[in-house]
Amino acid sequence: MPELPEVEILARHLQPLLCGKTIRGVDVRRAKILKPTPLPKFKDALLGAKFTGLARRGKYLLFELRSKTSGKPVTLLGHLGMTGRMFVAQKNEPLPKHAAVVFELGRQNFIYEDTRYFGRMTLDVSVVAKLGPEPLSDDFQPATFAQALKRSRQAIKTKLLDQSLVAGVGNIYASEALFRARISPRLSANRLTSAQIKKLWRGIRGVLAGAIAGGSTVPLNFTGGKSDGLFYFGRGPGTPDFYEERLRVYDRAGTPCNRCGFPIKRIVQAARSTFYCPHCQI
Repeated sequence: MPELPEVEILARHLQPLLCGKTIRGVDVRRAKILKPTPLPKFKDALLGAKFTGLARRGKYLLFELRSKTSGKPVTLLGHLGMTGRMFVAQKNEPLPKHAAVVFELGRQNFIYEDTRYFGRMTLDVSVVAKLGPEPLSDDFQPATFAQALKRSRQAIKTKLLDQSLVAGVGNIYASEALFRARISPRLSANRLTSAQIKKLWRGIRGVLAGAIAGGSTVPLNFTGGKSDGLFYFGRGPGTPDFYEERLRVYDRAGTPCNRCGFPIKRIVQAARSTFYCPHCQI
């Protein structure tokens, strides 16, 4: 599933392509993607609206538009789900088989494609209010982070996936941050010491900032011209080759730890794979 860095890079890519563009047509091919927004309300609010901005909150994309009829701001929330992708293509290019929503922008189309339809494109933004602080913002501080952890008996790796704790941290970066902090993913959140929490706070911020700077964990391609079932393939403009090589533990079970040489181990926590070094992370 796309995590914070992938969504951030996508937002930065789409923002200049969409801002100032007017939606001249709305083609919804999978109405379930809009839930809970009714189809008529979706079309009425967006037809003729102009894109004015784009931001990321956690793993969500927030498209800001101005209504043609009322002139009032409209927020469109997008979530890629597990296999979704969003891209701008020339209008004369054939639409992908699993195009869920297509916005006509004149000579171009803005396409939301999703092979498994687990994502969302909706006017309901209530989920954003439930998110925790952005991990790279000033709102994410060690003291408040510690208070939240002290209230939980969950394993720390599982707790990090709680989006009300900190927004946007997913499975890949939770494992990577814990490795940086030398903390066992099995350790109960409320048993972390102040020193461990500070190291973990730094680890979260460091691994996310590094992934954004490096072009995310996997190469990105925003054209939509090739299908591999994922939103990410190829690479974004100006990004170095394949950030995945920089991952220290994720998906490296059985390979030597690059810090101590001990084999990386894989376990399952809350139905998700966790990768860690049992020698370094205690």
